[in-house]
Amino acid sequence: MATTSPARYAGRAYSNYASFGQIFTDFGGREDAGTAFVSSRLDYCNSLLYGISDGLLAQLQTVQNAAARVVTGTRKFDHITPVLHQLHCLPVRQRITFKLAMITFKCLRGLAPSYLADVCIPVSSVDGRWQLLSADSGTLVVPRTMTTIGRRDIAVSGPTTWNSLPVELRTSSLSSQTFAKKSQKSFIRLLAPLKTFV
Repeated sequence: MATTSPARYAGRAYSNYASFGQIFTDFGGREDAGTAFVSSRLDYCNSLLYGISDGLLAQLQTVQNAAARVVTGTRKFDHITPVLHQLHCLPVRQRITFKLAMITFKCLRGLAPSYLADVCIPVSSVDGRWQLLSADSGTLVVPRTMTTIGRRDIAVSGPTTWNSLPVELRTSSLSSQTFAKKSQKSFIRLLAPLKTFV
């Protein structure tokens, strides 16, 4: 059985949405349809896409951009970054990172399966490292790896993503919902100066 690339899979979802989305005349209806047809496909198991090539990411970003244009009625050559901000929508690369951050959060709170939680090891719990400055900042141990595939492993990508979050997110005892909101806002703030999603 032939495999379908993530970009082609999301592209087909966009095609369905582009034809079906025209039925809705109001913004809310188009946004709901966009979520159902496109965003759900972009988000499905997207943590597995961590570390994929820039070319594949660009294809997925093109699908997201096109859907955002349909939702808002933006013209083809208008800049897309303000549109994504208007929709409170993270670009694809940041969506993947956000999903990894959420998975790691759940691992640390006992809300994930043990096979995932076991790879999230706080620096403070490791003998000989608990006195390090990083032990107080909620960082996780990142295993060493020499390969690209190794860097994509959840045991490496999860802690790496977690350690890149602001200290206040790593060290606070937030609920899943609050953590999701605050971390998404954190990603949006980091993206504010960037203009790379055309």
